[in-house]
Amino acid sequence: MSSDAPLVSTVIPAFNVAWCIDRAINSVLSQNYHPLEVIVVDDGSTDDTQEILANYKEAIRVVRNTNGGLSSARNTGILEARGDYVAFLDADDWWLSGKLSAQVTLMQNQPKIGFCSVATNVEDPDGNFLNRWDCPKWQGSFLAHLFHNNAAVAGSGSGVMARRELFQEAGLFDEHLKSLEDIDMWMRLAAISEYACHPDTLAVILKHPESMSRNLEVMRDAAIRVMKKNRTLLPLHLQDSYWRTGLSSVFADYAKWEYRAGMRSPSLLDILQAFRLAPFSRGRLCLGLLKDVLLGRPL
Repeated sequence: MSSDAPLVSTVIPAFNVAWCIDRAINSVLSQNYHPLEVIVVDDGSTDDTQEILANYKEAIRVVRNTNGGLSSARNTGILEARGDYVAFLDADDWWLSGKLSAQVTLMQNQPKIGFCSVATNVEDPDGNFLNRWDCPKWQGSFLAHLFHNNAAVAGSGSGVMARRELFQEAGLFDEHLKSLEDIDMWMRLAAISEYACHPDTLAVILKHPESMSRNLEVMRDAAIRVMKKNRTLLPLHLQDSYWRTGLSSVFADYAKWEYRAGMRSPSLLDILQAFRLAPFSRGRLCLGLLKDVLLGRPL
């Protein structure tokens, strides 16, 4: 790597992650890209996380926080970062070889790109492959695409690298959101810059099977809030029916997940909300969902 290569700051939030933090850190330190700084934000851990971090000595920079949550830890890392680029990695996920060099090359070759991510594998805690989170396909505005496809940014909080200067304009992660703070940030970045995705699988994220059903209500409320708070980021001509169609899809998605979790009444209410928002563009979908839920069919 040339001596004038841009510095990449990796931000890893850590809260009671003694069981996995070494895997995440090692996956960063083993990257073939330099210069690199690794910032681990210990968000008030009470397990053996601090002892494990101490073993890395000068190889990483540890910042201690009182427990403020994921967004707070990421924001601390951004403010501490000295790099031209900031790359995010959750403590229970890890990167594959060549991730950083691929992303830096992509962004160096295309200066208009403000943030990028990579195709990502999803595994369960036993190491079983669940699915591949592919790069999105879209035409036109990526911001508009995000409003109809909230999970479009492959890898999300463990796949994204962004130009550090953009956070001065877009702001930091919203610490009032209890979930989907990453989608909120990608919307704000997409409003001021371009996005790209490297098609190679260069990250792995861990999916805990029980996490979605346990946090379903929190995620639903955050998704609705994110859609509403960022509505004005869209061009004026997309803030009406286009936006309502996107919000309708959010209600329809959560209706399906609620039904699968045995929450039949909330599911029915969300189907009706989805229909009310976009009866013409999402009406057939909503009526189909309503029929399946009323008849007790599997979704």
